[in-house]
Amino acid sequence: MDKIKLTVQERTDLGKKVKRLRASGIIPANLFGKEIKSEALQVDKKEFQKTFRQVGETGLVELAVGSKTHPVLVHRVQRDPKSDSVIHIDFHEVNLKEKIVTNVPVVLAGESPAEKSGVGLILQTLNEVEVECLPADIPHNFEVSVDKLEEVGQAIHVKDLKADKEKVAIQNDPEEVIVSVQTAEMKEEVEEEVVSPEAVEAIAEKGEGEEGEAAEGGEEKATESTEETPKE
Repeated sequence: MDKIKLTVQERTDLGKKVKRLRASGIIPANLFGKEIKSEALQVDKKEFQKTFRQVGETGLVELAVGSKTHPVLVHRVQRDPKSDSVIHIDFHEVNLKEKIVTNVPVVLAGESPAEKSGVGLILQTLNEVEVECLPADIPHNFEVSVDKLEEVGQAIHVKDLKADKEKVAIQNDPEEVIVSVQTAEMKEEVEEEVVSPEAVEAIAEKGEGEEGEAAEGGEEKATESTEETPKE
C-alpha cells in the first residue's frame, strides 16, 4: 500500500477559540507519543476526511508538520452528536519497530443461505478484535464470509479469522463467537441481554457530548496511561 501523507499546521488557537477554526473548515487536533512532546495542531477538514476514508483507525499516515514527518495512527475522532461532523482528532505517533496493541474491525461479507431462506437470522456479536503487531502490519479489517452459514446454531469464531500469524497475534479468546445463525426469538433475547439499541445511542450521545465540551473547553483527557494530549 502506498504511503498516505497528510499535511497539518501548528495551532495557536486554543480553548473556546477553536470554534472559529471549525467554522472555517479547520479541525483542531493533537499529536502525542512516547518519544515526542505533545503538540496542538490543525488540519483542513476536507483533506482529513479524504485521508480518513483511506486509512480509518488502522492505517499508517505520514503526518507532515512543518519540516518534520511523523508516522501516526488516527487514535481518536470526536464528532458532534447532532451533526456527526468531526470536531477534534488525536494523532498517535508510533515506533515502526515496536509492536502495539490495537483494535481491528470485523466486517461481514456475502449472504447467509439460512437468512436468505428464512431459516434463521444472522447475529454479529463481535465487531472488532484486539491484535498485537508492528504498526505497518495492522490489518485494515478482518472480512468474514457468511456464505456457509446454513442452519440455526452455526457460528464463526475468532479462531476462524485469517491472519498472518507470524506478523499478527490476535488477542481475543479463539472460541469467542463473531457471528452466528439464530432464530428471531433467540436474536432478540441476545440483543436484549447485551443492551438495547436505544441505550447504546443514549450512551454514545452522552459520551460524544462530553468529549465535545472537553474539546471546546480545553480539557483533554489522557489517551494513554502515561501519555496525555495537550490542552486546547
